[in-house]
Amino acid sequence: MKTSSSRSPVWRLILLALVASLGACAVLEGDKIDYKSAGKAPTLEVPPDLSQLSRENRYAVPGGAVSANAYQAGAANAPSIPTAVSNIGDVRLERSGTQRWLVVSRSPDQLWESVRDFWQESGFLLTLDQRNLGIMETDWAENRAKLPQDIIRGTLGKLVESVYSTGELDRFRTRLERTPNGTEIFVSHRGMEEVYTGSRRESTAWQPRASDPALEAEFLRRLMVKLGVSQEQSKALAASATEAGQPSARVANVGGQPVVQISDGFERAWRRVGLALDRTGFTVEDRDRAAGTYFVRYVTPNPDKAEQGFLGKLLNIGGSSKNEKPLKFRIVVKSQGEASTVAVQNEAGAPESSANAQRIVQVISDDLK
Repeated sequence: MKTSSSRSPVWRLILLALVASLGACAVLEGDKIDYKSAGKAPTLEVPPDLSQLSRENRYAVPGGAVSANAYQAGAANAPSIPTAVSNIGDVRLERSGTQRWLVVSRSPDQLWESVRDFWQESGFLLTLDQRNLGIMETDWAENRAKLPQDIIRGTLGKLVESVYSTGELDRFRTRLERTPNGTEIFVSHRGMEEVYTGSRRESTAWQPRASDPALEAEFLRRLMVKLGVSQEQSKALAASATEAGQPSARVANVGGQPVVQISDGFERAWRRVGLALDRTGFTVEDRDRAAGTYFVRYVTPNPDKAEQGFLGKLLNIGGSSKNEKPLKFRIVVKSQGEASTVAVQNEAGAPESSANAQRIVQVISDDLK
């Protein structure tokens, strides 16, 4: 009896640990998305040129809105594209390969406030909110659901939340494009991960990580719920949107100019290129769907430049660094039948064949594969 009595506190602790571990499993197997914004911390500068866009009116139509909306509002009805489709009410989910988007029978103006509220309710701050261009972008945020839910985390973590970090940050861009019958909504993901640098691993740096189509799909599903679809219906739609065939994409040289050749027609190529630009960190200033043109900003990558860790950013260790001035290009999609070519032009609209153009078409091609 003495022995049993003396061990009982130990067994109680073991039982508590088991209960806590089971609770942790429940958390991890349940809702796996719980974002917490970086708050008022400075915006990370990798990839470059991710700061908020100025409200330029360079491509404005006299007496009207910015050309992106003006051109799209008057776009002609396009032929239907064979993709997997599921819908509830006025909300439809379409999928092509790893890319998904929503088609809603409402105008961008009717949807804008709901989409903005959706991201804020999901734990994000918006660093880009340009209604005239149909683009909004969240700040960098951490998915706190990835943190281990153990006893130490449950006690110490409540007192010092910043002690725990997943070492990963996510950012999402939402693009609303006006169509003759409503709006297409695209959500693209960009990720960063913190890695150790130096031979002694004494410091860290942030580097890009691959975009996550599963995260994009999950936020589109949740956005469907915000737009009036029930949880059960949204899950059924996401599951029923089977993958359609993925066209090929390759880099080629046409007349001395690097291009991307895609084996699909204009409408599908336009959507895919737009998502590729969003995913890979280009700053899309404007777009002209009728002319097949995206107006983008691009910063030449510098592989020798190391970015300081997130803590250094918060404390401004080493002062603020200035990125190289971004260059402006036009990404042009031209189609003939079921084949499309993506080319790069300079700011004035002349064909571009520089090393930057080669890098740009390679980045687009890699994302389209």
